[in-house]
Amino acid sequence: MKAPVRSGATVTTNAARVLAHPSREEIRVEGVLHALSDPVRLRIVCQLAGAADEQACSHFDLPVSKSTTTHHFRVLRENGVITQFYRGTAKLSCVRKEDLDALFPGLLDSVLRGAGLQAGRLGGAGTPPPALSGAAPGGAERT
Repeated sequence: MKAPVRSGATVTTNAARVLAHPSREEIRVEGVLHALSDPVRLRIVCQLAGAADEQACSHFDLPVSKSTTTHHFRVLRENGVITQFYRGTAKLSCVRKEDLDALFPGLLDSVLRGAGLQAGRLGGAGTPPPALSGAAPGGAERT
């Protein structure tokens, strides 16, 4: 899979720096659910979903070691939840929202909304997800 090009940015990679990603047809719902079942990985996806652009792995403040962080990003990538690519020396990540919505309509939005409701119910434990289109934080419809 080629690295995405966003906002006119030029992304160059050499063959040694290209990361393996499943094609859209290879993404399976049980793999996506497994990837999203871990609180750290869910926190990563919530943060990526709320970002305006790709995020570098170093941008995340996670309560785990660097090697464990790498593992979590790999699980998300290998299960088709995120895409990762290099820009210079930075490894950038973004959610594969278009692919996930095409394969499993509403799944990602529901999981993110549920994570937000859970964070509110547990007094802010974890990172609440971004407001989704049509929904305010906490899952209430916007008016």
